[in-house]
Amino acid sequence: MISGGYAWLGTFTGIAVITVAALPLAALTVWALARRRIAGGTTTAWAWRRSLAEVGIVYGTVPWVCMTMLPGGQAGAVPGRVSLVPLRDLLMMSAGQIVGNLLVFAALGFLAPLRFAALASVPRILALAASCSVLVETAQYVLRLDRVSSVDDVLLNAAGAGLAALATRRWWRDTSVDHASAGAAV
Repeated sequence: MISGGYAWLGTFTGIAVITVAALPLAALTVWALARRRIAGGTTTAWAWRRSLAEVGIVYGTVPWVCMTMLPGGQAGAVPGRVSLVPLRDLLMMSAGQIVGNLLVFAALGFLAPLRFAALASVPRILALAASCSVLVETAQYVLRLDRVSSVDDVLLNAAGAGLAALATRRWWRDTSVDHASAGAAV
């Protein structure tokens, strides 16, 4: 039986439970940030939108990244493996692996264009998600986590962020309008 902190931080189930348990804290953080911004002179709509996007990016991304960094059974004992041939690993992935890879940076893709006007384009979100994914895959390799660092993971992570960004595209224009009405307030 798994004991101690590893039971919570070292398993998919543990990370999922912690993520659900942290939802009230995330909501409280959104509320506190929005209240602080409103008190500082930011418009109510922009304060809430900005706070929700910032906390949502972190809350929706960190657990997935933590799951991708969980070590395999032979971590540290086997050398890192790399797969650089596109679509080779995709054919061997289960539906759960594909969906999981699509979700890793989906919150980033969904919310970043709403919060940061400079990221309000699908190519920029794809580039950001691919860059973040390359960092994760590199860390998996360097840390010898008994995982395959695969170009297909990078492609799926970026595709998930891009698809999520497309879901919010109609609200991107509002980012510049809301930001202009917020003035120089934080």
